[in-house]
Amino acid sequence: MSKIVSYTRGGDEWEPQFISEIDQANCIGCGRCYKVCSRDVFDLVEKEDVDDDDDDDYYDEDEMMMVMSIKNAEDCIGCTSCSKVCPKNCQSFAPAEA
Repeated sequence: MSKIVSYTRGGDEWEPQFISEIDQANCIGCGRCYKVCSRDVFDLVEKEDVDDDDDDDYYDEDEMMMVMSIKNAEDCIGCTSCSKVCPKNCQSFAPAEA
């Protein structure tokens, strides 16, 4: 199957990469990707699996840990701005089928 391909103003071929996954185990919930995305692709959700062995004193039991999730993947325009601002490189991308 063919993939979506576009062209730059200079005429070079460009294959946009669309959000496919977020590594929630690595995400720190900073919200930078959420803020830079104008397409409402992301949403902060409560982290389901907080590893009890790591930094027990760091997280208060009453305080929920938030991580980013993909809310509307179909609205991604393939700009990859989210990956440019992420301090942990949590996003994975893939080309879209045409």
